[in-house]
Amino acid sequence: MRDAYIVTSIRTPGCKRKKGAFKDTRPEDLLSFIMEAAVEKTNGLEKKDVDDIMIGCSFPEAEQGLNIGRVASQIAGFPVDVTGATVNRFCASGLEAIAQSALRVMSGWSDVVIGGGLESMTYVPMGGNLPRPHPEYTQKLADLYASMGITAENVANRYGVSREAQDEFAYHSQMKAAEAKNKKLFKELVPTPATRYVPQKNGTYQKETFMQDFDDGIREDTTLEALANLNPVFAAGGSVTAGNASQMTDGAAASIIMSEDKVKALGIQPIANFKGYTTVGCQPDEMGIGPALAIPKLMKLTGMALKDIGLFEINEAFASQALYCIDQLGIDPQIVNIHGGAIALGHPLGCTGAKLCATLLSNMQQQGVKYGVESMCVGGGMGAAALFELCD
Repeated sequence: MRDAYIVTSIRTPGCKRKKGAFKDTRPEDLLSFIMEAAVEKTNGLEKKDVDDIMIGCSFPEAEQGLNIGRVASQIAGFPVDVTGATVNRFCASGLEAIAQSALRVMSGWSDVVIGGGLESMTYVPMGGNLPRPHPEYTQKLADLYASMGITAENVANRYGVSREAQDEFAYHSQMKAAEAKNKKLFKELVPTPATRYVPQKNGTYQKETFMQDFDDGIREDTTLEALANLNPVFAAGGSVTAGNASQMTDGAAASIIMSEDKVKALGIQPIANFKGYTTVGCQPDEMGIGPALAIPKLMKLTGMALKDIGLFEINEAFASQALYCIDQLGIDPQIVNIHGGAIALGHPLGCTGAKLCATLLSNMQQQGVKYGVESMCVGGGMGAAALFELCD
């Protein structure tokens, strides 16, 4: 099989659901912008050179339905013969889209594919607008439909992750993100046009566009004391709070994956080689342990060892599950989520896998790290993980 190279990987800011900068920005606009920006950032590449587009979205309905991968590409001005698809593996949707894009290149089916992710949790809430689980199997397979927060409580209870440890982890996520923001280390972040509606004296609203250039959920003034005072939100007497869980956010991200022939033809220096991807199943009522299972499977698949990996991005769906996975794998916490994670920066569901790819590759470049791993737990009881090799 051929090599698949990532030549560009970028993201929008992550902005708070219903309260943040993107609350009035349509998801189609977020996605079309970031795809167009990815092409513009790739020297010599034109929209007509793209063979296909794969976009991850966890709840592909309403404003982000109707095959958002195709719709947004046409809004962005890609030629009509550039195809698009929408991929759904819940929290791993964005990474799944990148993996499928890489596979198209590796197989020889395509030379240039955009893999990305999108989620507007403002426009389409967690669970969708009208969830209709099977009436019989909600009883027989109740855990399959369990609240993500309850699964986080289960991980904390079963594996002895204390409230204090969760709050401390959350605090450090916020502090790392605040430091990275202040030092302008989020090199993968692209200032993104956002919409707002300003009330006028005559009772109408004026549509305005402004540029959003930072993640607006970072709480750099939080303290351990403030986190400790928050009430549990999923279970009476529980330990999972709004402070030690990921934030619900809006955002989009895109990567451009190319064959070696196309890289050479355009004279591009690629960022990384996509080395491998895997998924694994686990009990749905403790879905948060997914990375602890997926990462070892990835290491075996690629012939690597954990000691070979210089940086990890493990999605912080909840502090309880992130802590369990880091501890279970024996990973040095100093090389995990070095600029904070979803507790501070948000978890825009279907976008997250694509967003973390952009972040990981940027951090690998800045740190000069040869191998990096991205992983996340997935609703329904799964884990996903991918390996990237920095190009010389």
